[in-house]
Amino acid sequence: MNLRKVSAAAACALALSVTAAACGSDDDSGDSGDGGGGKDSITIGIKFDQPGLGLKEPDGSYSGFDVDVATYVAKELGFSEDQIEWKEAISADRETMLERGDVDMIAATYSITDEREQKVDFAGPYLLAHQDLLIRADDDITKGEDLNGKTLCSVTGSTSAQNVKDTIAPKAQLAERPGYSECLDAVANGSIDALTTDDSILAGYAAQEANKGKFKLAGLNLSNENYGVGVKKGDEKMKTDIDAALEKMVSDGSWEKFMDANLGPANYDFEPAPKIGDIK
Repeated sequence: MNLRKVSAAAACALALSVTAAACGSDDDSGDSGDGGGGKDSITIGIKFDQPGLGLKEPDGSYSGFDVDVATYVAKELGFSEDQIEWKEAISADRETMLERGDVDMIAATYSITDEREQKVDFAGPYLLAHQDLLIRADDDITKGEDLNGKTLCSVTGSTSAQNVKDTIAPKAQLAERPGYSECLDAVANGSIDALTTDDSILAGYAAQEANKGKFKLAGLNLSNENYGVGVKKGDEKMKTDIDAALEKMVSDGSWEKFMDANLGPANYDFEPAPKIGDIK
């Protein structure tokens, strides 16, 4: 039961002799006993298909670094874990979801870019990732130029592989697959030499139990990807509150704990937690 409504009802009873009409028009504005400024739940967009970051498990639970970050932030905003409604945030839909109000915030490997900031606001960043390569554990690719003459995989619709070809390995052969799993299978069987995307995403796949020992990250910093928490454009209070939660998460050691638990098994050499507002 909403504690605020109980309190409001009690106040009505006490004030009935003065103004029954005023007490009979209670609404959900103001503070509430259930946290979150009067809301009973918070809706958060995450990825459902990225191990180590945002993954919907077979039993219906959710795991990953972004999930841990979002859960921590929600708690700081006044919501318990069972008050969180998770929604899948497909990359192409993220801005629309925020604009329509389908979600209150999004933590889904959401890189802060000038183009996106025209449509939504970002709290953070809370993670600095880099474009990298995932290769077989026994491979000797150590620099981008080593990809000349080799085959590089990326997911359909991504520009990651083309960026490598355009900037550092013009003789690389490009291959597209519908998903990361298909690229991983091709790298594992030797038909493709490397998979490219954000190193955090690659680390999540490498850390999966079924993939341990099969792959490694090449350790190339091919781009900077500043992950932020997306909120509706103009919601300055939400942005400020999330920034404060992220700062606390770093200072109390939770950020590093979340990183170690989710991406540590891949020996991911992650950057220190970025400072709020520091975009590299």
